[in-house]
Amino acid sequence: MEFNAKMIAGLIGGTIVGDPEAKVNNVAKIEEGKPGCISFLANEKYEQYIYDTESSVILVNENFEPKQTVKATLIRVPDAREAVGKLLAIYDSMKPKLKGIDPLAFIDPTAKVGKDVYLGPFVAIGPNATIGDGCVLHPHATVGANAQIGENTVMYSNSVVYHDCKVGKRCILHAGCVIGADGFGFAPTEEGYEKIPQIGIATIEDDVEIGANSCVDRATMGSTYVRRGVKLDNLVQIAHNDDIGSHTVMSAQVGVAGSTKVGEWCMFGGQVGVAGHSKIANKTLVGAQAGIINTIKKEGQTIQGSPAIDAKNFWKSSVLFKNLPDMWAEMNQMRKEIKELKEQIAAKV
Repeated sequence: MEFNAKMIAGLIGGTIVGDPEAKVNNVAKIEEGKPGCISFLANEKYEQYIYDTESSVILVNENFEPKQTVKATLIRVPDAREAVGKLLAIYDSMKPKLKGIDPLAFIDPTAKVGKDVYLGPFVAIGPNATIGDGCVLHPHATVGANAQIGENTVMYSNSVVYHDCKVGKRCILHAGCVIGADGFGFAPTEEGYEKIPQIGIATIEDDVEIGANSCVDRATMGSTYVRRGVKLDNLVQIAHNDDIGSHTVMSAQVGVAGSTKVGEWCMFGGQVGVAGHSKIANKTLVGAQAGIINTIKKEGQTIQGSPAIDAKNFWKSSVLFKNLPDMWAEMNQMRKEIKELKEQIAAKV
């Protein structure tokens, strides 16, 4: 598809500086721009590239003032990064949607399949499962017995929704994602570990996106919940009976142990680990590799480190930690000098 600058500006509410007929048919980073591409500049660290890029159109913040001549047509918007997201969403919505049921897909006779769906080769739909209108299930996606998939949800190849689990509307489950595998429940005995049956389910609410090879375990009893609007990156583990609050986002390799309740609008950096039975307040920001071992009660707090503490405190502590070897050597020297002074005083008495 091809667009001109005038059309793009109209879609995102921008102001054109340059040729309104400049045409684009692709997207590129500003430092890799080529003719026919649209790029954006939202971070001043990349300003140097705007003067040499070959991109035909560039989105910039409305307060941007170039220091040199810019060859490309500019579209000024309040927030260039946000405008790019909006533009990509519009572009994605224009792509033709897959429809139809491949003859190699298996659908149990008792399953209910909605209208305008796409079921690719080797998709498997179990007994009494429900697939909502407009769903897209790519090859080898699997939906277990009695599971429910809401309208316009997309399941990519090899994603699995286990029996009885529920997935809401407009969700995206990426390749290898597993919803409803057994929680990690075992009882120690003299002969080893005895498996505790996991008879609950996993519930994924509307507008959730779950990355490739991420797992949301089913509950021991009741349900594990991933609430509306949550976004999970690749390789994220949500354990049994967790409750992840709405609009929370988690980066890759986050692990949340069982029976933990995470508040709304939280943000977790990569490799954050959360101990079981914790409670985390709304709008908590957790830095990468932090380890949360207890409850976070204060809303809107930024925490870092392991065990996680207030981020500013952690940064100050990190400075001290780096200096510990020198401080230790200095303290030993002081001890030696104090001992010598005591000996000298004692000899005079």
